[in-house]
Amino acid sequence: MKQHLFAKTALTAALLAVLSGCATPTDDTLPKWNADKTYRITILHTNDNHGRFWQNQNGEYGMAARKTLLDSIRAEVKAEGGTTLLLSGGDINTGVPESDLQDAEPDFKGMNMLGYDAMALGNHEFDNPLEVLRKQQQWAKFPMLSANIYDKNTGKRLFQPYQIFEQQGIKIAVIGLTTEDTAKIGNPEYIGEIEFRDPKAEAKQVIAKLEANEKPDVIIAATHMGHYEDGQRGINAPGDVALARYMQAGVLDMIVGGHSQEPVCMEGQNKNNSDFKPGDKCMPDQQNGTWIVQAHEWGKYVGRADFEFQNGELNLVSYDLIPVNLKKKIKLADGSQQRVFIQNEIQQNPEVLSFLTPYQEKGQEQLTIKIAESNGKLEGDRNVVRFQQTNLGRLIAASHMERAKADFAVMNSGGVRDSINGGDITYKDVLIVQPFGNIVTYIDMSGKEILDYLNVVATKPIDSGAYAQFYGIAMTVTHGKVTNVKIAGKPLMMNKTYRFTVPSFNAAGGDGYPKVNNHPGYVNTGFVDAEVLKEYLQNNSPIDVNRFAPKGEITYK
Repeated sequence: MKQHLFAKTALTAALLAVLSGCATPTDDTLPKWNADKTYRITILHTNDNHGRFWQNQNGEYGMAARKTLLDSIRAEVKAEGGTTLLLSGGDINTGVPESDLQDAEPDFKGMNMLGYDAMALGNHEFDNPLEVLRKQQQWAKFPMLSANIYDKNTGKRLFQPYQIFEQQGIKIAVIGLTTEDTAKIGNPEYIGEIEFRDPKAEAKQVIAKLEANEKPDVIIAATHMGHYEDGQRGINAPGDVALARYMQAGVLDMIVGGHSQEPVCMEGQNKNNSDFKPGDKCMPDQQNGTWIVQAHEWGKYVGRADFEFQNGELNLVSYDLIPVNLKKKIKLADGSQQRVFIQNEIQQNPEVLSFLTPYQEKGQEQLTIKIAESNGKLEGDRNVVRFQQTNLGRLIAASHMERAKADFAVMNSGGVRDSINGGDITYKDVLIVQPFGNIVTYIDMSGKEILDYLNVVATKPIDSGAYAQFYGIAMTVTHGKVTNVKIAGKPLMMNKTYRFTVPSFNAAGGDGYPKVNNHPGYVNTGFVDAEVLKEYLQNNSPIDVNRFAPKGEITYK
C-alpha cells in the first residue's frame, strides 16, 4: 500500500494540466496512468525449481502442466482488462540428474516457453563454473537479476541489478537480490572471485537511484534470501522479513522470494501457518507495508497475487497458491491406498511436453554412463547397514561432511537403500542407493548439545532405519548412554562449537531423531544427497572401499 511522493506530485500536475486546458507533461518519468482509474495487475511466481522440468513418478507438477495453468490465468486476467508478470525466486539449478547432466538447459529454455519475465539469481546458480551460468544467460530470454553480486577484482556488479516493466502505463521495477550465504555454502572453486554483498544495503541504494531517475510506480524485489518467521533466521543470512523491515515503510511493495523452500502462508502476525496443506487458502506475510510471498519449491505451486492499482497506490485484492497436479493418498474400501488429485487435473501443454521430451530421454540415457569405479563392494544391504557401521554408510556420511565443511556426519541407515557392487559405478547406481532426494543440512552446536543429541541418535536400535551411520567421530555406547566421544581424534569439549551434517528428513524429526531444523545453528544447504554422493564418487575415483571400512570408531557394549 505504497504512495510515493513523486506519484502524488505527478498526479497533481496532471490534474492541473487538465483543468487549465494545457497538454499533459511528456516527461518519461511522469506516470502514464489515468487519475482515479483502477488497474488490475497480477503477479505470478515460482521459486526453487531445482531441475524439476519433468513431472515426478506420480504425475505431479512439471513445466508442461505449469504452462497450461499459466496460460489459463493470463487469459482470465486479460479478459478482465488486467496484465500479468511472471517472476522466479531463483535456484533453477541442481537437484535432478536429467537436468544436472545438461546444465539445466531444459529448465531455462522451458522457462522461455512458459513466459517468465525475470528471475532472481539463487545460490545454486553458482554450483557450476561461471561460464555455465553465462551460457544459461544466453539460453534465457529473460533477465537474471542480482544487485548485490560483485566482481572482487573490479568492484563492479556481475549481473543486471533490476528490470523496468511498463504495463498499462504503470512502471514496475523488479530488483534482484541473492543471499549472501552463497559465499559460505557455495563451491569456493567457482565463487572465489565473487563478492556477495549485503542485499539489504544494496536494495536501499538501488531503490534510491530508481526513485531519483526512473520513478517507478511499483517496486518489487525478486529475492533468493529465504523467509524466516518473524525474522528469526538463526545463523542464516538475513532474509525477506529482515529486508522488508530494513526499508522505509511502504517503499517496497512486494517481495517474491525463494531459498527457504516453503509455502509462505501466515495464520497471524509473524506466525506461519504450519498446518498449511495444498489447496488451503493462503495469506502471505506482510512486513512494514511489504507483501512477502514464496511458492514452496519445484513448481509444486504457482503463486498468484491479484492487485489493484489506483492513483499511485497498490492494494492486494486476493492471493492464492495453486497446486500443480499435486496429489494426496486416500484409503480405499479394501484397505489399499490410492493417490488422487487434490484439485482438478491440469493437462500438460503439448508443445512444451514435446520440447522437453528429448531432454528427458537424453538425461535417462546418461544415467547409465560410468561416473566412478571401486575395488570392492560398498555395503548397503538392508540386513547389514541397519545392524552395523558399513563402508557405504560411512562414505555417504563422508560426502555430506566434505560438502558442508563439517566436523563429523550422521547418516540414517534407512536412507541407504542398496549396495554398490565393485567395478564400474553409474549415476543410476547412486540413485538406487539414495532415491529420496533428501537435502544435506548442517547444524552448529556446542559440545554439550551434541552429547545430548548423540544420546538420542547413537542409541537408536539396530534393525531399524533410525540406526545411525557415522563419519568423523568416535564414541562408546553403553546401556543406552554415550561416552568417550572424540571428534578428529580429540575429546569432545562441552563449550566448543562443532558442525555436523544430517539428512533433512532426520533434521525435521524423521526416524525419531531430535528435531533440529528450528535450531539457531541450522542450515539447509539445498544440495540433494544423491548429487553430493555422485560428485564425491567422481572426485575420489577409484574408490578404495577399505578406506571407509569401520575401524572400531563406534563401539557398542
